[in-house]
Amino acid sequence: MYLEIIIIGVIVFFILIYNGIISTSRFFGENKGVFELLQEKDYEFLLRAKYGDRVYDVSQVFRKRVFKGLIAIVLAIFFFISNLKPLYVILAIVLGYVIFKIEYIDLKSFYKKHLNTIDSLLPYYLKSLEVLVQHYTVPVALARSIEDAPEVFKPGLKELVAKIDAGDSTVDPYMDFANRYPVRDSMRMMRLLYRLSLGDQEKKHEQMLSFSKTVSSLQLKAREQKYKARLDHMEKQTMLMLMCTGGAALIIMLIASFSMIGG
Repeated sequence: MYLEIIIIGVIVFFILIYNGIISTSRFFGENKGVFELLQEKDYEFLLRAKYGDRVYDVSQVFRKRVFKGLIAIVLAIFFFISNLKPLYVILAIVLGYVIFKIEYIDLKSFYKKHLNTIDSLLPYYLKSLEVLVQHYTVPVALARSIEDAPEVFKPGLKELVAKIDAGDSTVDPYMDFANRYPVRDSMRMMRLLYRLSLGDQEKKHEQMLSFSKTVSSLQLKAREQKYKARLDHMEKQTMLMLMCTGGAALIIMLIASFSMIGG
């Protein structure tokens, strides 16, 4: 009986959406403020860190997340429809929220697993940018660097260059980029880049040396972190192998001891 109700409910729900009686775009448009509160601050960064330029529209991907959560709530309510109580409604909402959060948790997990790789992208990108800055102004160098930049940074770089081209000469576009990509030392490096953009030609050489030293230091730190992560992984593998070997040896000794006692 419950299964039949759920199936009928799902069919009716999707028929209403298909025929445009329920408009998902209008629904999200009318409740945009609420959904903006639901979207995590680092969601776009995490999404692009995992999928790169395969993500064409972050808002659309996020809407799908919300839609999955809402479907889970509707299905749960249909399941309890014959004996609906406030507790069951709360459980349905909790289930929908969990479904909604699963993708974000997966993105967070991916970021933690690939933390060193993702964090190392910024200093290596800045190193290539450093070469361009030696021949061009910082805004021009940023614009020219977009094509060869890591995929995860391209949307943010385009936005950064657009704001500068629109006449924003403050530090805000650089800080917006750093907030959008909260990788290691992004804030400090963007401030350095901004100061470099303000420097006179007479001071440019001195500022370039400072910028270059900082970038090289970040690259060295990234290599050390990568090497440390490999060592930690090898140590864990070695410990696991020793535990398995020790456990197997212990089991064999116990079997041999029981065999001797039984004999």
